[in-house]
Amino acid sequence: MSNVPKAAKKARPPERDYSHRSLLDKLGVTAELSVSLVGIRDADFLKEISGRTKNIVRGRAATGSALVFLGAESLSDLFDLRALRDTIAKNGGVWVVYPKGQKHIREIDVINAGKSAGLVDNKVARFSETHTALRLVIPLANR
Repeated sequence: MSNVPKAAKKARPPERDYSHRSLLDKLGVTAELSVSLVGIRDADFLKEISGRTKNIVRGRAATGSALVFLGAESLSDLFDLRALRDTIAKNGGVWVVYPKGQKHIREIDVINAGKSAGLVDNKVARFSETHTALRLVIPLANR
């Protein structure tokens, strides 16, 4: 453990500091991307993403989606990952949005479900006060 005061610690380089970025920037949503929303009910997020891109499919995952957002409130929602893997673009990803700090669905559950579907986790982001988002992608060797 370091005795160096927080203020004296080296700050992250600007390109690695995400604290000032918007949620959509952290999630990698850009205007030209095709996005699918499956089980996402957060009204603020839906409004924000609709303002960023018009390439949105709701309620199902469209083939070739760059990003799929899957709302997972229970373990049974994670069974969709196998089917979603086949819909994303080769360099695309599935953001699983799940409740924070719950025992009925934990980060390790999401990671393991991703592995069972042939996906690996490579990024996590704070989605809201109550939810976390974990990105799952096709491993590089399989693209």
